[in-house]
Amino acid sequence: MTNILEIAGRLQARGVLGINKRNAQYMLPYNRRDRYPLVDDKALTKQLAMRAGVAVPQLYGVVEIARQLRDLPALLAQHWDFVVKPARGSQGDGIIVVTGRTGSLFRVADGSFLSEEDIMFHVSNILSGIYSLGGQTDKALIEYRVIFDPVFEAITHRGVPDVRIIVFLGVPVMAMVRLPTRISGGKANLHQGALGAGIDMASGRTLTAVWATSIVEVHPDTGNPVAGVTIPHWDTLLELGARSYELTGLGYQGIDVVLDRDKGPLILELNARPGLAIQMANRAGLRPRLEAVERHHASLKTVAERVAFAKEQFALQPVPSQA
Repeated sequence: MTNILEIAGRLQARGVLGINKRNAQYMLPYNRRDRYPLVDDKALTKQLAMRAGVAVPQLYGVVEIARQLRDLPALLAQHWDFVVKPARGSQGDGIIVVTGRTGSLFRVADGSFLSEEDIMFHVSNILSGIYSLGGQTDKALIEYRVIFDPVFEAITHRGVPDVRIIVFLGVPVMAMVRLPTRISGGKANLHQGALGAGIDMASGRTLTAVWATSIVEVHPDTGNPVAGVTIPHWDTLLELGARSYELTGLGYQGIDVVLDRDKGPLILELNARPGLAIQMANRAGLRPRLEAVERHHASLKTVAERVAFAKEQFALQPVPSQA
């Protein structure tokens, strides 16, 4: 018990935010319950972003009820590659990324193959709510498959990396890039085995990374260093993060952005309950940054002011050698 208390004390001293304090001090006071559906339903999020003129992956179609399954083969026939995802899914569950075709089979990002019947069965499962928050009935989105920016070529496995930014009262406070691995099946989700590399808020350059519970310096599949990579369009990503506050009305949220080779930054989704592993990826605690925003947010009126504040206040700090 002493060791646990000592560890807890060290984490507290480093400003690490725990889930209970996140919920009590930041989510409950700053996130109105009536705003949650805007981010819990990816279809609504996409509509919100499009109305605000924010780029998102193109939506090819939506399957909302079982009888629409009969129209699915005709929809899929129009696209060589695409993504199937549950509108109310979480942690990357239920997402299928089709990268191409071999004969009548669909090639998936993890290297496996699915038949048309397999995909229709999967969409039927999505409708039943297998992957949704709370097991509610759901709908399936069929959308554009992102082709990732070549800057990530050396530090990802098969799938598409994304950038997670924690935004508090419109200020981007911490960020990481999530890098797919073989274990994650090409998905950029830490719970499924992806790598999370911290990002310096001022420069957009990657730091060391967290993989499961370990700090690592190289990608486990490619063997290449993950630190020192400059994220393209960094200022645009910070602006998207700052704009998400007005987009959803949520004070504490996460925004996930992908960098498409041809289309640039695209908002993938918004999250009212972003996880806390981002602190391990950055080897820094969220709490001091959130407290700084609380002290100054009244004077930060514009997106430009909030981005400038983030870059100035949350620039890279030296990491103690014993950490």
